[in-house]
Amino acid sequence: MKSILKFIPVLIVIFCSFYLYEIYNKNDLKSKLPALAAHSTLDTREAQKINFSLNPNAVQSQNISDTLSLQHKKPNIVIIYPDQLRRYSAGYWSQDKFIQDVIGKPDPVITPNIDKLANNGVVLTKAVANYPLCSPSRAMLLSGMYPEQNGVWNNARKDRNEDLNEDIITITNFFSEENYDIGYFGKAHYIKPEPMFNASGDYVGTEKAPGGYFVNDYDTYIPPGIDRHDIDYYYHVLKDDHKNPFVYSNDPQVVGGQKDGEVFQPKEFSTKVESEVIIDYLKNNRQQRKESNPFFIFWSINPPHNPWDDENTDMVEYHKYYDTDHYPKLDSSLVVRKNADPEVADYVRNYFANVTSIDKYIGKVIKQLEAMNALNNTLIIVTADHGEMLGSHGLSGKNVLYSESTAVPFIAHWPKGLSPHKTGVLLGSQDIFPTVASLVGVKNNLPKTIEGNDLSANIRNTSRLNDKHGGVLLLLGNSRGLLTEDYTLVLQEDKKPWEKEKQTSLEKSIIFDHEEDPYQLREIPLKERPKLANKLLKKLAVKLKISNDPWFQDKTHSEVIPYHKIEH
Repeated sequence: MKSILKFIPVLIVIFCSFYLYEIYNKNDLKSKLPALAAHSTLDTREAQKINFSLNPNAVQSQNISDTLSLQHKKPNIVIIYPDQLRRYSAGYWSQDKFIQDVIGKPDPVITPNIDKLANNGVVLTKAVANYPLCSPSRAMLLSGMYPEQNGVWNNARKDRNEDLNEDIITITNFFSEENYDIGYFGKAHYIKPEPMFNASGDYVGTEKAPGGYFVNDYDTYIPPGIDRHDIDYYYHVLKDDHKNPFVYSNDPQVVGGQKDGEVFQPKEFSTKVESEVIIDYLKNNRQQRKESNPFFIFWSINPPHNPWDDENTDMVEYHKYYDTDHYPKLDSSLVVRKNADPEVADYVRNYFANVTSIDKYIGKVIKQLEAMNALNNTLIIVTADHGEMLGSHGLSGKNVLYSESTAVPFIAHWPKGLSPHKTGVLLGSQDIFPTVASLVGVKNNLPKTIEGNDLSANIRNTSRLNDKHGGVLLLLGNSRGLLTEDYTLVLQEDKKPWEKEKQTSLEKSIIFDHEEDPYQLREIPLKERPKLANKLLKKLAVKLKISNDPWFQDKTHSEVIPYHKIEH
């Protein structure tokens, strides 16, 4: 017995050594799992098996395996947001697959890269920018809120007080909290310009000398702080001068060594330089972002916004596809919509050339995503802040409630997460934020302030019927309206959209029938279809109430809009 007892201390030492060795190896394996998952050397099931051996309760709680494979479970997000790109200015609309969904006739535009996204993604055939003006539309997307709550009722401009409310949780704030690296490239145009620049365009932060200058009348540099809304990588391109923009960035390497706030002029086409910086950001050779985090890129492209002269046009694409060798005359072969005046749309070649140009640079970014094996798990959204009239109803630009102004593209491309199809669900700008959040699985964390609809079910499900959410509220400074699947209701006051007078009389109270009148050439007076008018007006009243619209607050035009029917 004594001979056995004398070996007990030795056995204890051996046991403790073995125990410590096991703990070390398990902890070492835990520390290595993130790297293994990040480099795809371990599939999810293998990781779960190893994790279960470390902790039998881990599969149920998903405390480790879900966290370690987060890189694979959360898709990257790229929102591509050209300014003034109308819905039917893309080649895919002329394909058999989509032509039946066109209201009217599509434009003869060459866009092979956007077409590829459409054919391999989900196309929303009836998406609209329901406040078809730059700043209000951007603010609605960024905030998921209507203008009364987000603070932007008109274009941000140096002589106006339009400014996105600072305390809003924007889409970039939200995804930053979800551990995305946020990169913003291109135009912003959501805050009020202030004269805090020197004569050279450098931000000095004061109106006193050497400050006192505006850098631009509309879009303006955003200094570090709350108005950047958690943007990590900032590459801001401003001014409507496509070949000579002002650029500000917090990455000196891409702005000639300039500091954040110091202006840089690349003297190249804006979309080209943006695409190059995005590709550099994606390559991440200089650790511009955290490799372990998914990325959220917001690419706000200025073209095909005006100016539409040769100095602001990609003339390579112009001569390749749209010059007089290809279209000898300015006629209906180019300006295809029956309600359009070719003489008003005399800039059509330049507009189309810049559409083709942005498609070219979008293609370069997609190619980089493919090269780094990231395209499969990247949700790409292609949409726009509003459309372009291009001579329809004798008009150019936007800021009217005709379909050429409100109708925008919406493509959701995510090979790993979405099956290609199309849906006619009605989507407005305020719906984009909650829809994107839901698509990537973080809907439950959305801020309570969100007012838009989550339409992800229609994007995910090829057989889902379109949601009947009462239509989309249409807004302008002088108008309110309602878009449904079959009709457009418009109430327009007798003032300009930017004029501030209240309680002016209604200049128009009309309905457009989409099936009978795809080009909106016949304004149907409300009294001509009273039952339909009453139905649409009641829906409009509901939308005005939901959005806390000033028209609802003041009961504006109560002689027409039946507010009293929805009070309780």
